[in-house]
Amino acid sequence: MMDYFDAYARDYAPYKDGHWCYEDGCLYRGLIALHEATGEARWYDHLKRLVDAQVDADGRLRGYQLSEYNIDNILPGRALITLFQHTGDERYRKAADTLAAQLQSHPRIKAGPYWHKLRYPHQVWLDGLYMGLAFKAEYGALTDQPAVLWDAVDELLVALDLTADAASGLYRHGYDEERLQAWADPDTGLSPAHWARSIGWLAMAMVDLLEHLPDHFKTNLLQQRLVDLLLRLQALRTPDGRWLQVIDQPDLAGNYAESSATAMFSYAYLKAARLLAAPGFGEIGSEALQSLERLALRANDAGRVVLQDICCVAGLGGFDGIYRDGTPAYYLSEALKDDDIKGIGPLMMAQAERITAG
Repeated sequence: MMDYFDAYARDYAPYKDGHWCYEDGCLYRGLIALHEATGEARWYDHLKRLVDAQVDADGRLRGYQLSEYNIDNILPGRALITLFQHTGDERYRKAADTLAAQLQSHPRIKAGPYWHKLRYPHQVWLDGLYMGLAFKAEYGALTDQPAVLWDAVDELLVALDLTADAASGLYRHGYDEERLQAWADPDTGLSPAHWARSIGWLAMAMVDLLEHLPDHFKTNLLQQRLVDLLLRLQALRTPDGRWLQVIDQPDLAGNYAESSATAMFSYAYLKAARLLAAPGFGEIGSEALQSLERLALRANDAGRVVLQDICCVAGLGGFDGIYRDGTPAYYLSEALKDDDIKGIGPLMMAQAERITAG
């Protein structure tokens, strides 16, 4: 698998014409995790080469506009912090400062969490919790601002309350504070279904944030929410140890084992086992990773091994006559894309956790 990752990073084409975007940030997180787990220079070298193509000599990020207030743009900023810590190069720090400035003025719902994007007003999506909060915690540590870190924790805890579906023990993809969206329940503001990858983003946000927290009652609250979620997810695995696109509807026609969510959950279980010494979590994460290796890493029609069964993209609402209503049927309608970075990055991260665990 390591040679597969090396070749993937070597040949990687930046996701949006090289403009700063969260998809590239998924790869950066995978490369950082592999470098930390192995100490091998090749992962760091890939990271630096790719990020350097997006950061100019003055610390400007290619194609980035703060005024878009897109929370997705924050995720790759974690690579800037890593590179600044390794090199001391101020252009990385300047670029990270720009993203931190976005968070200072980024719109929030009344309860506290950030809007997902300026064009998705008053909405919190589980995706955005992963995109923004671990960077915020890491930046708070870098700049010795503990209040910044604890604000990230507060945001996550509030978002968990807002998106929780008590009946299922899971979390809904989206929450609309104003109940303006057609997908939003008029009473709860929640979207109608449980999409596996959105919960995967959430699980990764929880373990990554916990990694930075000292002993504190809020840490204990977050830890318990994570354990409760992982225990619930344990019961939703497929017989081969993966998770479905519509995670809690195994009898739904057309439902399938989705690879990016499975990789995310594998990472979350393995990392939770390391951070919390939780019995059984490591085995679940390892089984999921092994299932992906055995069942989803397969040769395509051209004979090249690729990670298959990755939902390319899914969201809520929309523009230009295309409306994503968040129903189970909608999530099953989205196209699949082999080797999409939203699956490969978490797969790298899960493999790095397996290496760290020995």
